[in-house]
Amino acid sequence: MAKINTAKLKASNRSAGRKKGGTIAVFFFLLITGIFMVMPIYLTIVMSVKPVEELFVFPPKLYAIRPTLDNFRDMFDSLNSSRVPFSRYVFNSLYVTLTVTALQCIFSAMAAFVLAKCRFPGSKAVNWIIVTALLYQSNVIYIMQYIVMSRLGIIDKPLALILPSIASPMGVFLMRQSISQIPDSMIEAAKVDGAGLMRICWQIVMPNQKPALMTLVIFAFQAAWNLQAGSLIFQEQYKTLPTVVAQAAASGIAKAGVAMAAAVFMLVPPVVVFMLAQRKVIETMAYSGIKE
Repeated sequence: MAKINTAKLKASNRSAGRKKGGTIAVFFFLLITGIFMVMPIYLTIVMSVKPVEELFVFPPKLYAIRPTLDNFRDMFDSLNSSRVPFSRYVFNSLYVTLTVTALQCIFSAMAAFVLAKCRFPGSKAVNWIIVTALLYQSNVIYIMQYIVMSRLGIIDKPLALILPSIASPMGVFLMRQSISQIPDSMIEAAKVDGAGLMRICWQIVMPNQKPALMTLVIFAFQAAWNLQAGSLIFQEQYKTLPTVVAQAAASGIAKAGVAMAAAVFMLVPPVVVFMLAQRKVIETMAYSGIKE
């Protein structure tokens, strides 16, 4: 009996050792992957506090020898010296980003609900078209979009950035996949109680779709915040921060530090939104669920 127990104990120790070794390997793999993901952010911050003469030192250094905040001061000074103040660019970016994010979430959620829970002729064809649209980048239809926007008379206006960004095949596909997990019995029970489609969508289905909605908010906010309006917006008062940063980066070596400082400034809002939305996603997935 004692030999049997010893054998079992040795087998258990070997199994525990393998599990521990696997955990350590996964930890180091994730650590290395995290370093590679954080490195671009770190380099951007370091480049933003380097003087201009250190930006082109060879071999490049991963730290600033004489860190300075002159690049940030030059950024505000150079952008404020234009025809509109720096705060106007910030307002334009926030206005476009928040509008696009809100409308994209609303329309994607409503379209996904209809495609996932309503039966109508051609629903499978529409789903197929949405999946096919995921294969194409926006550059493929850029010329057609420009012609349509020109006919609508919205070129050189904020609507030129907002309207094309509202329709998102990825947003519709993401929400549809999530809403498809809702039991049909819940929808039928709501219909028996006299609820209409709009009420079912926003008061029954959407409160259970917070993880998908928060994920869509992250994607939509990031994409809208980085929208450039080089060929759509020509009036200085309607330009957004990415457009101004691209103009500063194209001004030559003297503006390289300013471009890096502006890139760090633009990095803050998406990171904040990601951290807030990620926490909501984790909390919702941990404390909620739907079962038949």
